[in-house]
Amino acid sequence: MMDVFNLPSRTMIGRSIPKNAFDTQATSQQKKLFVDVIERMRWINKLSFDTINLTGDEIQEIQIFSLELRKKEGIEAVLEVINKAIPYHLICCATYGHELLISACQKHTNPLNADSAVIDWMFNSAWISIDSHPFSLNLRTNLDLVYLDICQQISGSTEPTLKDLVTIERNRKEVQSTITKLESQIAKCKQFNRKVELNIELQKQKDRLNTISR
Repeated sequence: MMDVFNLPSRTMIGRSIPKNAFDTQATSQQKKLFVDVIERMRWINKLSFDTINLTGDEIQEIQIFSLELRKKEGIEAVLEVINKAIPYHLICCATYGHELLISACQKHTNPLNADSAVIDWMFNSAWISIDSHPFSLNLRTNLDLVYLDICQQISGSTEPTLKDLVTIERNRKEVQSTITKLESQIAKCKQFNRKVELNIELQKQKDRLNTISR
């Protein structure tokens, strides 16, 4: 069983999760995606007052899942279903061969259904080598800071709260989308003056992205 973070043995759960565990939250297409993408799932750790003597103001438990994949394509959609179905904060460790993706998610309880969650933002790492990944869980102070810290590691930002991290990621996505749109417009543009205007705007957006990413 994969233990990415080398956590204390008292946190170990080691329980298999059937692929149909999320059927009530999934569409027919999403159910098929679980079958196509996931080889097996396990609940590997639980971080709580009972297991590590830490709690938090907003987060009382952090669950850690491992997902062994048949293929990479579609994993983001699978993670979204899992996070919506489970109201607790999760850290998912997806593996494909010798590659690893770490995912965490800021979310809040669905006001219309206390047994499900609304996703504010999903923090997904790039695919990296299992043997040389840089991520760690720093079990100190409280669970709010433990979760904030892993989200900071994934995002590369050092904002002081999860709310601030989500705002940064949303702004970054918006600017990246604008850059992609401008690049497409420039490629199609035939008018010289208009092309100059678009290139000036593109450089402004790239500068803005660099400022956000610092």
